[in-house]
Amino acid sequence: MLNKESTVPGSNLRVGNSHLKTTGPNKGTSAGNISIKTIKRSLFIAFIFVGSTCFAQQRLTLDSAIAIALRNSYDIELAKNNVEAADIYNSYGIAGGLPAVTGTASDREQVNTVNQKISTGETINRDAAGGNTAAAGLQGTILLYNGMRVVATKHRLEELEKQSREYLNANIINTIATVMTQYYDVVRQQSYLITLDTSISVGQQRVNIIQTQLGVGLANNADLFQSQLDLNALIQARKIQELAIEQAKTSLLTTLTLKPDSLITIADTIIVDSGLILEDVMNNIYRSPDVVAASMQVNINQLIEKETAAQRYPSLYANAGYAYNRSQTAAGNVLLNQTYGPYAGVSLTIPIYNGSIYKRQQKVAEINTRNAQLQENMLVRDNTSNAVKNYETYQKSLQQLQTQRESYDLAKRLLALVLLKFEARVATIVDVKNAQESFANAGYLLINMSYAAKSAEIEMKRLTYQLK
Repeated sequence: MLNKESTVPGSNLRVGNSHLKTTGPNKGTSAGNISIKTIKRSLFIAFIFVGSTCFAQQRLTLDSAIAIALRNSYDIELAKNNVEAADIYNSYGIAGGLPAVTGTASDREQVNTVNQKISTGETINRDAAGGNTAAAGLQGTILLYNGMRVVATKHRLEELEKQSREYLNANIINTIATVMTQYYDVVRQQSYLITLDTSISVGQQRVNIIQTQLGVGLANNADLFQSQLDLNALIQARKIQELAIEQAKTSLLTTLTLKPDSLITIADTIIVDSGLILEDVMNNIYRSPDVVAASMQVNINQLIEKETAAQRYPSLYANAGYAYNRSQTAAGNVLLNQTYGPYAGVSLTIPIYNGSIYKRQQKVAEINTRNAQLQENMLVRDNTSNAVKNYETYQKSLQQLQTQRESYDLAKRLLALVLLKFEARVATIVDVKNAQESFANAGYLLINMSYAAKSAEIEMKRLTYQLK
């Protein structure tokens, strides 16, 4: 493992201890752990950047890119809305634990035909007898007991709110990881361009040397034509690489939710944190917001089991209110009947039989709980596997970087030496071409190893909730 910083000449790459240091686990995870720390640090930079991209090409740093992404991300905005909705739902009213108060009023006019025979022998017959019936009432009902279903529902709503915050954390950490990976991909592509520029410079020197030798009769046109063809091929490769850089920038701008044709420049280095330890990575797998949310889903399903089981218990309600009733008719034994006053009472509902619906629902809820546990185990398994694979890539890349840096230095020195020998007519054009290819391959390998190590580092820190 490398313990000191090493620099790649000409490629603007450096490998060593990064500012992204591995830290110990936090005491808990909440929506503010990342969002508040990360958004506040560069929100002002993001505002300045967005305003200025309309006028000129703007230099983009990693911090400002992360701040812009966190500010503009649609996924994060959706997750925030879900947190807000879950917070609204998390109340005893939604759970059914608060009283329900209702008011009613009615007034009805009617025309009746009355035919009554009273015990005194009197008979009343009346057609089109007018009448009026009015009623009003205010009633309050509160649940006293229903098998602890309200308590289970309230706890489920609390877990859903916490889970929505973990999904927000997951969106934030995934956005940061995506931005970092795409940002360093732009740096990688630009480093390829630097290597190509060096090869083009050497190719141009080769053409110049042959032209000079040709002028004094020490070279032939075949060597000149071949050298010019090689130079043209390098120039074409440079144009293709410029396209790759523009496409990498477009991908980054899309993640930042900016205009894809915005003009940006990135001048940075790939710095790899060489202090990651596999044991620490494995111990922090359970800190991932996705894993925490999956664990919460198990708890939520267990609470749904309790809610379903509570349906099989009696429900006891207390009710009280005030009622007013008035009935008036133009004919009949009773011409006016008016009652009003308060009342109070209790009601009990006992489920006796409903085709075993509640029992079957409870069994399905138990199956859903087992499935949630399996999904959590699968997620932990996959994250652990990804962490191990990325650590292997990270470790192997770091082990090869020092050797590859030495190979890059040797290839650069060899290219310079062969070019001098070619100028002195001691080396052939084939020797120069081979030295050029060795230099280009060494540069590409060094860049790719640095990027592979950085990508693996980012993924491990994403899986363990340690990106900052």
